[in-house]
Amino acid sequence: MAEKISLPAKLINGGIAGLVGVTCVFPIDLAKTRLQNQQGHGVYRGMFDCLVKTIRSEGFFGMYRGAAVNLTLVTPEKAIKLAANDFFRNRLSQEGKQLTLVREMLAGCGAGTCQVIVTSPMEMLKIQLQDAGRLATQRVVSGDGPASAPHPPTTAPQKPSALRITRDLLRTQGISGVYKGLGATLLRDVPFSIIYFPLFANVNKLGQKSSQDKAPFYHSFFAGCFAGSVAAVAVTPLDVLKTRIQTLKKGVGEDTYNGIIDCARKIWKNEGPSAFMKGAVCRALVIAPLFGIAQVVYFIGIGEYILGYAR
Repeated sequence: MAEKISLPAKLINGGIAGLVGVTCVFPIDLAKTRLQNQQGHGVYRGMFDCLVKTIRSEGFFGMYRGAAVNLTLVTPEKAIKLAANDFFRNRLSQEGKQLTLVREMLAGCGAGTCQVIVTSPMEMLKIQLQDAGRLATQRVVSGDGPASAPHPPTTAPQKPSALRITRDLLRTQGISGVYKGLGATLLRDVPFSIIYFPLFANVNKLGQKSSQDKAPFYHSFFAGCFAGSVAAVAVTPLDVLKTRIQTLKKGVGEDTYNGIIDCARKIWKNEGPSAFMKGAVCRALVIAPLFGIAQVVYFIGIGEYILGYAR
């Protein structure tokens, strides 16, 4: 018989895991976004160069630009993903039988589809805030920034904020503006979940003494890290497409795109196939601990303990 789900507990687990994970790895995610967005000879040579230059030009907290959006929305996003996967696995399970690989992949597909309700606007807003520093640095380097002008402005330009971006998008484009790149987000998150959840379940199963026992927390952490890094690297080309499409403001001489196919064609033509793997290492370093932490929280059952479900 399928294990009964405590949905409130799963939502709490997903939320706690998301908050802890994002706080730990957000600077690497910022570097990933900036590396993926730069075209041609960019400002940054790699992840460490990006982080060092960000600290020098924007201060320590510059590495956390856009973190408020993630910390606000990651709780429902991770909670929906983990709870939806649990829900679909239980729905697809047959009494007395283990899930087949195909059914595990279908459950992951369902989870990835559900989460984009939150993921798409969260990613779109986060990317604008993360990339603002790169655009400002690029303008200064190219001689178009305020610091290079003969008479620099006496007032600093307004820094972008999630609320201001959301308000402007809703006023000019409606709800579709906030969900810009929804198709690209689905194209990334569904394959990610199809790879991640079955891989995690099977690797985690190796640490279980019996089908009724939970794997040790360190094994769940390792399984989450391993499955997360494999899935993250596998879908990096789709993440590059999503990042480029969702970026509203482009740098000097950078391409604009009219959809997924146009974006893929221009990247291939102007930057070569290697551009599709930009930020792959950063993605692995972000996703591995993020999902490792998520699965430890999830399998320990902090939500069940908070709600008094623990025995």
